[in-house]
Amino acid sequence: MKLLLDNNISRELVTKLNAVFPQVAHVSQFALSAANDVVIWDFAKQNNYCIVSKDSDFRNKSFLHGAPPKIIWVSPGECTTEGIHLYFKVNQSKIHDFLNEPLAAILMITILKQ
Repeated sequence: MKLLLDNNISRELVTKLNAVFPQVAHVSQFALSAANDVVIWDFAKQNNYCIVSKDSDFRNKSFLHGAPPKIIWVSPGECTTEGIHLYFKVNQSKIHDFLNEPLAAILMITILKQ
């Protein structure tokens, strides 16, 4: 499964995460930077992406509708880009397990502010 980074996640992470998650993209690569959550949700669902976001709206939508798409919700939203990078790098097997688990819909991760 591919990762789609929401607008509130730095596009720098595409390059940083590519070694561990080769199918990572940012919404800006698909002209979705200004798109609303429904458009991003539908795009991710149609293209087999898991949305990575700090936006609680995606978390809430996942609670209501389930997957697809899967959601990785990064909380709290104040964490740094490097903090997200390190979390994904250190926890890559946990994230891959989540992505490959057919019944899982949302993975909530907490990254403390660096």
